[in-house]
Amino acid sequence: MGNWNTSVLALSGVGDARRAALEKAGIRTLGDLVLDFPRAYQDRGTIVPIARLCDLEEGRPAAILATVATEPQFRVIRRGMSLTKFRVFDESGTLEITYFNMPYVREAFHIGATYRFFGKYNRAPNGKMQTANPIYEPFSEDKPLPSIVPVYSLPGGIRQKQMHQMTGEALRLCGAEITETLPPEILQRMALPARSYMIHALHRPENMAHLERAKRRLVFEELFLQFLCMAQSGAGEAKPNPCVMADTDTTPLTALLPYSLTGAQSRAIAEIAADVSGKNRMNRILIGDVGSGKTVVAAAGAYLAVKNGYRAALLVPTEILAAQHHADLAPLFAGLGIRAELLTGSTPKKKRAQITDALTDETLTIDGSGKVDVIIGTHALLTESVVIDRLGMVIIDEQHRFGVMERAAILDKGDGCHCLVMSATPIPRTLSLVAYGGLSRSVLDEMPAGRQKIDTFLVDSTFHERLIGFIRKQKAEGHQTYVVCPAVEEAEPEEKASADPEDLANMQLTLEPEEEKPPLKAAVAYAETLAQELPELSVAFVHGKMRPADKEEVMRRFVAGAVDVLVSTTVIEVGVNVPNATLMIVENADRFGLSQLHQLRGRVGRGQAKSYFVMVTDSTQESSLERLRVIKKYTDGYEIAEMDLALRGPGDFITGSGTRQHGEDRFRLAASCRDTALIEESVSLARAVIDRDPTLSTMPAIRLQLDRLRRERETDNTGN
Repeated sequence: MGNWNTSVLALSGVGDARRAALEKAGIRTLGDLVLDFPRAYQDRGTIVPIARLCDLEEGRPAAILATVATEPQFRVIRRGMSLTKFRVFDESGTLEITYFNMPYVREAFHIGATYRFFGKYNRAPNGKMQTANPIYEPFSEDKPLPSIVPVYSLPGGIRQKQMHQMTGEALRLCGAEITETLPPEILQRMALPARSYMIHALHRPENMAHLERAKRRLVFEELFLQFLCMAQSGAGEAKPNPCVMADTDTTPLTALLPYSLTGAQSRAIAEIAADVSGKNRMNRILIGDVGSGKTVVAAAGAYLAVKNGYRAALLVPTEILAAQHHADLAPLFAGLGIRAELLTGSTPKKKRAQITDALTDETLTIDGSGKVDVIIGTHALLTESVVIDRLGMVIIDEQHRFGVMERAAILDKGDGCHCLVMSATPIPRTLSLVAYGGLSRSVLDEMPAGRQKIDTFLVDSTFHERLIGFIRKQKAEGHQTYVVCPAVEEAEPEEKASADPEDLANMQLTLEPEEEKPPLKAAVAYAETLAQELPELSVAFVHGKMRPADKEEVMRRFVAGAVDVLVSTTVIEVGVNVPNATLMIVENADRFGLSQLHQLRGRVGRGQAKSYFVMVTDSTQESSLERLRVIKKYTDGYEIAEMDLALRGPGDFITGSGTRQHGEDRFRLAASCRDTALIEESVSLARAVIDRDPTLSTMPAIRLQLDRLRRERETDNTGN
């Protein structure tokens, strides 16, 4: 027998090589392995007759029980590519099965033998159903096959079958040591199963009901622990307000605006005013769709700070965006006797010294025009040399572009200053509770009057010549064009997949039915092509691998109108406002998420002229086309966010770009939870527990789990 802390070397078949592979994935002990839950599950117990496969939703995997009808035929079709093909049948019909680059399977199948096949199915040109690389299992009446099969994230060199064997053995060796972590009253209140039940069911579910009950327990436990950790550490905890701002009248500012505020903007400003004048400091996120008017709300927050004798700092991720905010806000503030300055990496040394002096000395002036009240800048604000006296308000734009340490660095420049972070990513309420559990939320859910409707189109590459003509038309009318590509440079050939049948099938099931994917359009090469096709126009490109100074220069030229067509990667997804840009073309649109496409669409339609958004794809996958039709049909970011969650899952909502920053929390299943009541209940119970027992002295098991969670966070923060 083993225990929770026993090395994985105690498992059958685990030597030094496999131990090293597991260790790279953070699995060192039997306990680590038991708590490494599957990433997905396959329902192989529901058998579909072959004749009914055509009724399945496109791309949906299914299991069939079929008998081999023909001898497997093997042939090499080209160098590095072989196939093995045969037919199977059941009482309802026949099916053709093909295995690519798996020559050994011809020995595995014999005429008259019955197998359970699990995979995705499609109709062949002859009208008959077919499948490629399905998972296969010999069928025997006296040896039932599992109905629900877990799919694990695999450490390098380890197969699904091996992970199944290792987790099963680990459960047998230390399953008796699984102790309960949640208090009985919470288990009873939430109607949750025991922890032992949960762990066994997640690894070896008997049926879907069994699995769903275990998932609900895991989701609650993850959320409860995360919120408990936040509550104990003070994240999201109400903290005293040392920067009380008693004068909350923003009328002098709003009176200078050439338009009326939306109801949502007025509500958000009122929420900020209530925060800064209250007993607790503000820690608020402002979530608003592209073009919803977040900048004005931020301006109101900065105005309140200055009006009450404090300074405000606005931190943005790029120089071009910082310059734009300064160009928009400085004249507005000037009308109120408020001085706003710009500080970036490109600020000349002499000017920089003047600005930093004016941020620390109330009497110094810049060019005789008064002290600096509002500082707008990039990462340059984070340097130790920048000291901001009486900093009362920090505003962070595009908050997902900054890491935890960067946000802390700007806040540390103030003594308990208020914090407003802004995000242009509409997010479903359930996910916002998970992602922003420690923040108060203001939502801009309506658009200002006069915002241009953007005509949206979905076309394939046969429209290329027409799009070239459309670009020329925009230029003739005095307008500019964005072209967005998914890659920077021509992609290198993809690595060949493993020849393991289970891995090939799982890869197929995880992604999409196999298709010959169209080649990725690369920004650099595509810009060269457009320059040849449009010699009379100025074409430039910009991407994230360029030197920051070069990238900023290209963007400045585009903003100034010196560039007619800007070919870019998604670096322009957020940021600059170019009212003269009226057309955006997105190549390989199927490679982008819905929220990302919506963000891109928000780069046009900012002026008075009619604007257009064109998605180009040669994908034939119905699932991809369905996603793109959502963008064509809907214009509201929150509707799109809900559709994106339903179609694609939560990934990018939680991580922003799909890449987790240091310090971001890791959720296994909680991120996909759509049960608002469960999330809210976990928040409420976590707060109640901390109020009753701040040190968790009566809950040692939970303390151990929180210690582990904090170690993971520390590891993330240090980048180790």
